[in-house]
Amino acid sequence: MTAGPDGVGIGWRPEIDRTVEALVDDGAAGFVEVVAEDLRPEALPASLGRLRARGVTVAPHAVSLSLGGAEDLRTDRVDHLAAVATALDAPLVSDHVCFVRAGGLESGHLLPVPRTRDALAVLVENVRAAQDRLPVPLALENIAALVAWPDAELAEGAFLAELCARTDAGLVLDVANLHACAVNLAQDPARVLDDLPLERVAYVHAAGGTTDEDGLYHDTHAHPLGPAVLDLLADLLTRCAAVGVRPGVLLERDDRYPADAELAAELALLRATRDRTPVPR
Repeated sequence: MTAGPDGVGIGWRPEIDRTVEALVDDGAAGFVEVVAEDLRPEALPASLGRLRARGVTVAPHAVSLSLGGAEDLRTDRVDHLAAVATALDAPLVSDHVCFVRAGGLESGHLLPVPRTRDALAVLVENVRAAQDRLPVPLALENIAALVAWPDAELAEGAFLAELCARTDAGLVLDVANLHACAVNLAQDPARVLDDLPLERVAYVHAAGGTTDEDGLYHDTHAHPLGPAVLDLLADLLTRCAAVGVRPGVLLERDDRYPADAELAAELALLRATRDRTPVPR
């Protein structure tokens, strides 16, 4: 099991660094997550230094390892993530079950992997190689997808469950991404949760999004939390309590930053949802 942060947290971004510090001071947020690629471990932003001095957990979250890619793992990117984790005294790091690079080109987007045995074998090999170079446990996040590869051999939950079993990795479970796949791929989120090893959930992501004119849901991280995401969060936390886990919940916001009071209100929604769910005995 990968131990993760407790309570309710928020993604730290340089555009809202002072806001995040104020939310921590007010008790609205108890931990933060940072995008590892945006940081230089030898020269961390002063805001993160102040948060660490207050004892706030800072979890590095990577977006570029391309763990699902068929090309050789970029060990320099893994080593950068490791250095950020060490600089922040982080308890864990994370990246996504996806690929971002193929044919020497960077996609600039998190792309879904085919849910086949061959793709799973590649993921397992890359995750193990990354783990060997990291100083702390690695957790893996499910992604939002607009399309699915054909000829899947495993459902998403079973695919992730086997990946975790073969690598001993934890999970950063994103309920907004579960909702996106439910809308875009007609995927039943309850079935995904049925199949997942919820005892491996280190913490949870929640974010807002929007539906376009074609009915596709985009996980924008630039819109308020919606009721469907909050309902999925409540279901997930109830299921987690049944297996003895109470993960922290983190609000992701990457654009169109609202007023501080609106961010505080969204964090309060997450806290209220978490507080309404059972506490593991």
